[in-house]
Amino acid sequence: MVVDAYLAFLEKLRHRRGLDLGGYKRPQMERRINSLMRMVGAKDYDDYLLILEKDQEQWHKFLDTITINVSEFYRNPPQWEVLIKTIIPMLIENVGVRFRAWSAGCSTGEEPYTLAMVLDHNFPQLNYSILATDIDEDALAKARVGEYSERSLAGLPQIYIKKYFEVENGIYRLKDSIKKKVQFKKHNLLRDPFESGFDLILCRNVVIYFTEESKNELYRKFHQSLKPGGVLFIGSTEQIFEAQEIGFELVTSFFYQKRMDRNSKSFLPGSKPFLSR
Repeated sequence: MVVDAYLAFLEKLRHRRGLDLGGYKRPQMERRINSLMRMVGAKDYDDYLLILEKDQEQWHKFLDTITINVSEFYRNPPQWEVLIKTIIPMLIENVGVRFRAWSAGCSTGEEPYTLAMVLDHNFPQLNYSILATDIDEDALAKARVGEYSERSLAGLPQIYIKKYFEVENGIYRLKDSIKKKVQFKKHNLLRDPFESGFDLILCRNVVIYFTEESKNELYRKFHQSLKPGGVLFIGSTEQIFEAQEIGFELVTSFFYQKRMDRNSKSFLPGSKPFLSR
């Protein structure tokens, strides 16, 4: 019997390090791992696993590479404008002033902090809380500190920078009033259980390297985690092909609403509440 070395490596990684990469597309992930192996001179997957277990720096580099920690404030501004002008007001009409959101795959915190600033500035009456999760503990540690370079704030409107940041020696430090609104937590989207009761879930530009099977399972879990009438906000390169089957309705590009029950208010202007099928 021929042993698939790559799959054997993933299995050992799951058992010995608690990291499950089975839901990621193989070609992209295998290329990234093989590139890392060449950089450290590993002769095979077993040799590389030993390096990862002995060298914390290489382990963190491995995590940074496979989790693709690329994030920025106010990423894709037109989508944030839709969220501010259309989605949030409609959600407030449906759920009231208590609001719970989840930023899944939050990396170093730019996305959940953007949401916190947007909610605080545009909807001061809102009593909101934000859960922000990622698989990378180093990224979460940076997020909790809340310090960023000027470059990472390039896309953020000046009104938010002036209102919510303090600047010292070129470092932009988030004010505690915003930091305290976001709870950061380690979470593996492909393995760990999901919390529920969310009005809004953001999972943007995270699943691009997931297999189609993993994506569909993930979207089903997000659907279960949302309240009736809640909204899933996805990335600009993503689309939910089985949205109807899962129980989502497309509100507008990148925004999917969980069908409401009979007692919920209408979400879309002029529409009737969705009926159970």
